[in-house]
Amino acid sequence: MAKRVSAQLNVGDHQDVDQRDQPPAIGIRLKHARLTKGLSLRQIADIAGCSESFVSKVEHDRVRPSLATLHRLVKALEINIAALFSDADLDESGPVFVYRAGQRPLIHMDPLRKGEGITLERLIPHARGILLQANVHIVAPNGASAGLIEHEGEEIGYVLEGELELQVEDKFYHLVIGDSFFFNSKLPHGYRNPGSVQASILWVNTPPSF
Repeated sequence: MAKRVSAQLNVGDHQDVDQRDQPPAIGIRLKHARLTKGLSLRQIADIAGCSESFVSKVEHDRVRPSLATLHRLVKALEINIAALFSDADLDESGPVFVYRAGQRPLIHMDPLRKGEGITLERLIPHARGILLQANVHIVAPNGASAGLIEHEGEEIGYVLEGELELQVEDKFYHLVIGDSFFFNSKLPHGYRNPGSVQASILWVNTPPSF
């Protein structure tokens, strides 16, 4: 079960902070994966289609990549996004994993966009042997995946609230509450929230890629 933890700020008075709201430090894991493969910053940048300085800033957690860019980086490193986020506090002793309401990990994508981005609320832990991945994609008004993504697998989604514009290859689909979708993840895909209120989408894919 995911546990609620707190950290202390070293500015002014000490105060408790919900770690779920802190952007995870993914840079060190990206750097470790790159060094493990024996690749230089330039090589990863060329494969992922971005600049060497940008990759360096990501590795030092000075910038936060968009969802599409992060997908290209992990694809170049032959890992997946789930591998960047630790479930070290998860009890894996039994066959059932439970994430309590209000205690599920939140993954903030591109927080530099001042809230107009994407937050993933993880429903299934990243653990060895799990073939599915399920998140609630919380998309702020005008939030978007910032480009098309493609990877191995299949995915389905169900709109819980708000509306979503889903793009698969060159086709666009306008989805509202109660609509569901399915597509092969190898097809270039992306999405955005064209509405004026937050959208929430239950999103399941296999194998894990986020």
